[in-house]
Amino acid sequence: MSSVKGTISKGNTNLTAEKVREVLDVLKNCYPDAECALDHGSIYQLVVAVSLSAQTTDASVNKVTPALFAKYPDAKSMADAAKADFEKTVADVTSMIRSIGMYRTKAQNVVKQAVAIVDNFGGQVPSDMESLMSLPGVGRKTANVVMAVGFGQQAMPVDTHVLRVSHRIGLAGESSEGNPNLTEKELISVIPHDRLTEAHHSLIFHGRACCTARSPKCGECRVAEYCCFFAASVENIFKK
Repeated sequence: MSSVKGTISKGNTNLTAEKVREVLDVLKNCYPDAECALDHGSIYQLVVAVSLSAQTTDASVNKVTPALFAKYPDAKSMADAAKADFEKTVADVTSMIRSIGMYRTKAQNVVKQAVAIVDNFGGQVPSDMESLMSLPGVGRKTANVVMAVGFGQQAMPVDTHVLRVSHRIGLAGESSEGNPNLTEKELISVIPHDRLTEAHHSLIFHGRACCTARSPKCGECRVAEYCCFFAASVENIFKK
């Protein structure tokens, strides 16, 4: 990683601050409507939806949340049920979300979240990272999503798509590869602050549509000319 802010070095490829902006501009043009794909009607529902989305597709979460939010639309309704009969409430939530991964653990977490929000924050989702991360099942990525999408703050949540695509392109260097927290710090250091949330959404959409984990569509990629992964792939072809 270069010590010069705004310049990323990976292999033989350098992305200057200008190139970073160009990459962001191309991605924004490709995905002008990129935004959070999780259906929610409030910040509380966003917390729940993001918590449920861990190692699960947004589409799968969107299939289970309508019934869940119809019965428990806010923290108070779920917390009241939990205080009356915690195990019954967990079982009820479990039955509603059993089609997604880790549903038992997630059911426990979302019920405990509601109780914590009511007991510790007056029924309102807290608007700072430390408080958000004090909620059961809320890690740094989830808290960042809530800050960005729910509260309109600039943030860089690093999920599996952001982690993969940012390193392939070269927006983040080898020293942080595989580490979401270090990758977040690197991306924050090179992406203009007022474009962090935009970049987050663009990288996710690009990861889903083009830069997939298996068989990325490099031939169709609009940022291939900037991409370290593509450059290395071309170099390997010529070596053969």
